[in-house]
Amino acid sequence: MEDAALLRPGAGPNLAFTVDFITPIVDDPEAFGAIAAANSLSDVYAMGGEPQVALAICGFPRDELELDVLSRIFRGGRDKAAEAGCAVVGGHTVMDPELKYGLCVLGSVDPDHALSQDGARVGDRLVLSKPIGSGIAAQAIKSDQLAPRDLESVVHAMSMLNKGARDAALAAGATAATDVTGFGLLGHTHNLVLAAGHGARLRAREVPVFEFARPLAERGQIPGGSKKNLAYVEHCTRFDDRVGEVERLILSDAQTSGGLLIAVPPEREPLLLAELEQQGALARAVVGEVIEAEAGHLEVTSR
Repeated sequence: MEDAALLRPGAGPNLAFTVDFITPIVDDPEAFGAIAAANSLSDVYAMGGEPQVALAICGFPRDELELDVLSRIFRGGRDKAAEAGCAVVGGHTVMDPELKYGLCVLGSVDPDHALSQDGARVGDRLVLSKPIGSGIAAQAIKSDQLAPRDLESVVHAMSMLNKGARDAALAAGATAATDVTGFGLLGHTHNLVLAAGHGARLRAREVPVFEFARPLAERGQIPGGSKKNLAYVEHCTRFDDRVGEVERLILSDAQTSGGLLIAVPPEREPLLLAELEQQGALARAVVGEVIEAEAGHLEVTSR
């Protein structure tokens, strides 16, 4: 259930290994490279780690795109990794009919401060550091239904590193964390509490959502992956009757480079919120808590 593999060499820091790549969700090559890199680096931050070095992975349709596009993607990814203090030292590119790009990342983790998912405890508050809805945005981009202002806001969010959220979690003494990406908020919450052997209660109205997401979702701009995510958690989730189908799909929306979902003891919640504010997090939302329940069980209330 962890976001990255953790190697314990016996002396010095632990090492976190992870790999992730995505297909384009925006048209601008540099922006795509930056988002993909931030998405890959996020798994190390979710472990409480510091990215150190990375290898690039790319599938490129040479017959359809100019090499300048490839260079711009690499530039965007390199610059975002450099922002994280992580050097891209090489990689591998293959001919592929579908464009994809990402990073294999190696990071260091203080063994006394690793944010493993099995650390969440009953009573811990669950705090989210970015709004959700980027999957809906990606669907709307494909059909040219996302306003330029909304595109700018979601690209900014997806490009933002989770370093600040990681720093806030460690400073506040968080017990666990995960990044909210492809499985959506419900899926990643389920995985976190499943690893910890507990359940979770989420309050739908407390979840930060991009302003454009609900109107688009109501018009059917919901990716297939989000629908699959909802099906994935339905067997272990009890929804309040007031949480409608659109709201359930938003909570299941497949994210790209989403925020950290942080578990923190209730007495440390104010400190975490203050640290997130200081770090400039896009959201500082207490969306639920860990509860005594069957491992992985979710309860979703309207408020």
